[in-house]
Amino acid sequence: MAHLGLVSIVVDDYDRAIQHYVQDLGFSLISDTAQGDKRWVVVSPPGSERDLRATHILLARAEDDEQRARIGDQTGGRVSFFLHTDDFDMDHTVLSQRGVAFEEEPRDEPYGRVAVFSDLFGNRWDLIETISGPG
Repeated sequence: MAHLGLVSIVVDDYDRAIQHYVQDLGFSLISDTAQGDKRWVVVSPPGSERDLRATHILLARAEDDEQRARIGDQTGGRVSFFLHTDDFDMDHTVLSQRGVAFEEEPRDEPYGRVAVFSDLFGNRWDLIETISGPG
């Protein structure tokens, strides 16, 4: 297998999701293509836009009650996503200034510096600067 190309995050509205991921989290909008009543919306963390081996995020609008019930809780309350950084303090400050809701103060762990935040939809993320690199 070459790599994992996309993961999906279920959202309630494409435009609201794009605004949050691009404006608040600083992601790049890779694709926003109409497909009938749906859209193919892909975002990517800063610096990985042109990396063909990077994992990007497909923002998938919920289409029914079952999918809407999963918005923000796709993994039963566990941290779902891990956003790696080379400068934790700077990125934590920038995200905080943009209104990103951190659930805790930054902490140092044996593997690196980390803090949990929630995106606009309630999905939990780790902002993490690892000691020995991603992984």
